[in-house]
Amino acid sequence: MELQLVGSGSVTLSDDTFGQAFKEALVHQVVTACLASARSGNSQQKSRGMVSGGGIKPWRQKGTGRARAGTIRSPLWRGGGTTFASVPRDYAQKINRKMYRGAMCSIVSELLRQERLLATGSFAVTAPKTRELAGKLKEMGLDNVLIVTAAKDDNLVLAARNLPNVAISDVAGVDPVSLIGFEKVLFTTAALKQLEERLA
Repeated sequence: MELQLVGSGSVTLSDDTFGQAFKEALVHQVVTACLASARSGNSQQKSRGMVSGGGIKPWRQKGTGRARAGTIRSPLWRGGGTTFASVPRDYAQKINRKMYRGAMCSIVSELLRQERLLATGSFAVTAPKTRELAGKLKEMGLDNVLIVTAAKDDNLVLAARNLPNVAISDVAGVDPVSLIGFEKVLFTTAALKQLEERLA
């Protein structure tokens, strides 16, 4: 299939990658897994076994008139451990490579059908200036866009930092969450070819 470039020209796209039906259940599962994997789950408390000290019985078992105690790190004591201590949790969900590729193909195909996927021969700025990037996007009529390049471009990344609805990524960093999070996705032709090779 042919995709018209922004400006002039066209690029040929593979039907195997950009002509897939939209599989909502698969896309939902993969996006959910990506978001779950991004959770830190780093809440942690110390149980009685993790608190330092308490290796000796505070006093003998009988004859003192006090309640029996085995360690000063008991949850009942000040400075002791937590009864049901929370531990770091891994929220990651397993996604097969075939499922991931299928979801990516489904997403880019749907973006193309909705005319939200755009392509251009090249996209760069001469200096890391937000004003220059904002001007180029205004000329193209884009305000909420993910720009995908073949390789990381530091000038583009720095220029886009102060634009709230603009993100820059290379092909290796594109994932389902980023693709569906913007109104438009602008690929360079080199990035499209790389994406096809990755999803083939």
